Amino acid sequence: MCIMAMAWNAHPRWRLILIGNRDELHARPAAPLARWEPPNHLIAGRDLLSGGTWLGVSEQGRAAIVTNLRGYGDPRPDRASRGALVTDLLAGREAVALEDFNPFNLILLDRNQAHFLTNRPAPLRTELTPGLYGLSNGTLDAPWPKTLALKSALLDWLMTEAVDPLTLFDALRLESLPHAGIAPDTPSDVPAEALISPIFIRNPAYGTRCSTIIAIDAQGHGTITERRFDPEGTQTGENSLPFAWPVAEK
Repeated sequence: MCIMAMAWNAHPRWRLILIGNRDELHARPAAPLARWEPPNHLIAGRDLLSGGTWLGVSEQGRAAIVTNLRGYGDPRPDRASRGALVTDLLAGREAVALEDFNPFNLILLDRNQAHFLTNRPAPLRTELTPGLYGLSNGTLDAPWPKTLALKSALLDWLMTEAVDPLTLFDALRLESLPHAGIAPDTPSDVPAEALISPIFIRNPAYGTRCSTIIAIDAQGHGTITERRFDPEGTQTGENSLPFAWPVAEK
């Protein structure tokens, strides 16, 4: 993923609302959102080049999302796949040797806790308190224009409708550049991406491949929905799968 906003235990109706866009080379093959076999408790898209995923949920009570981290140069092909790290965490396997991966930001959630992980400038794992968060390819909650815009859209939804999460797809399609915020201080590691980019990137080589919404209510009933797009920005498909988290322990 390249941008996301989430509300974690910040609304009486919703345990988690997470919305985000995956920006990637259109030539990189990927399978759409589906239930994996095995493990059948994992629901995610799949990167067909490296085999992992960028975002997913587990019916064992976990969710995870990863973004690349700018400012450390081109990714090294000899390093382990960041998508495989997401898959391992969703399967309940602990992350080890974070420094062995290319630079990343990662958010891991379970029934009771949320954590932020990164491996640059040094490996770090921090517990997140209930609240509203935004993440792109910089530090957590860096005030980049598009990150502020997506967080603002999510906050508006929580304060007004907070009924149908799928209406948040409108926020994920914004192609205008917001005026508020601070521009990234480093260029993207992807030459086709502008220094300041909108929430939705329409580009024939590198752009928004899919938008995803995860919604989990206070009782653990959840839905994950993915919309996919071609290089012209036209929607090419949508998958939506229900799931359930185990009841949180008191």
